[in-house]
Amino acid sequence: MAAVTYLEAIRQGIWEEMERDSSVFVLGEDVGLYGGAFKLTEGMLERFGEDRVVDTPISESAIVGAAIGAALMGMRPIAEMQFADFISCAFDQITNFAAKCRYRWGAGVPLVIRGPSGGGIHGGPYHSQNPEMHYVHTPGLKVVAPSTVYDAKGLIKAAIRDEDPVIYFEHKFLYRRLKEELPEGDWTVPIGKADIKRAGSDISVITYGAMVHLALEAAATLANDGIELEVVDLRTLVPLDKECILDSVKKTNKVILLHEDVRTGGMAGELAAIIAEEAFEYLDGPIMRITAPDTPVPYSPPLEEFFLPKTSDIIRVARQLAAY
Repeated sequence: MAAVTYLEAIRQGIWEEMERDSSVFVLGEDVGLYGGAFKLTEGMLERFGEDRVVDTPISESAIVGAAIGAALMGMRPIAEMQFADFISCAFDQITNFAAKCRYRWGAGVPLVIRGPSGGGIHGGPYHSQNPEMHYVHTPGLKVVAPSTVYDAKGLIKAAIRDEDPVIYFEHKFLYRRLKEELPEGDWTVPIGKADIKRAGSDISVITYGAMVHLALEAAATLANDGIELEVVDLRTLVPLDKECILDSVKKTNKVILLHEDVRTGGMAGELAAIIAEEAFEYLDGPIMRITAPDTPVPYSPPLEEFFLPKTSDIIRVARQLAAY
């Protein structure tokens, strides 16, 4: 079986769900005739027709509003944000309508909002953000961020089948850089379950998205020094797999929290609070954060490289923590 890319895995997952369930459809800017800005929906218009592959105006609020209405009427829309940054244009629709329908009157909104997120492509401050925390903070939403080809396909299929709104952040730096052979047949990755991508005994690195690969690179280097990192891939930010997180911290007694998002109000702060509240007595060192600084994402390639967390940052902090 040929290996497929991260992008192709998402495409396959959507395609399979559209074949399986006629209520599934996609909508967004340039998803039809053009095949998507990253060519993720290429061929879908020809296969499924314009009723199920809907080109929209450049209005994220309208895209999500229409998708919510369709979901309430029994459809299963997949709304594409051409870049995750522009999901903010639909903030009211997502947080005040989609997220609250279940609570207000028991209505599920089986909606998926896809967003190509993250930096590393020199896209500048409007095409490189990681906006997950706005939605992690909103009760009623599920938020996923796959790091591997396998997880990308399994989680998009699970998100489409979910009865409530799911925000699906796919890291565009990974689109064509990862390749993996996938199993045949119909399978999903459960929402709400973290995954140990590398077992280790000395320090837990808790992360998600593209940063998982930096953590694995750092772990390979540090193993030569006798420092064994355990790499915990959250996969899902909401609902959070606290059991997996706490089990890892109790095993290693030291923890690094790593994400590409900016520092203040980032996922690392929430994780640090959970660990301090529920596993404090197991800690043998301070909880360490590695994140981007609190600035917009720079356009300049050297500045973006400085801005983004690097493998060398993980190695440096891990050595400090190992010696603590």
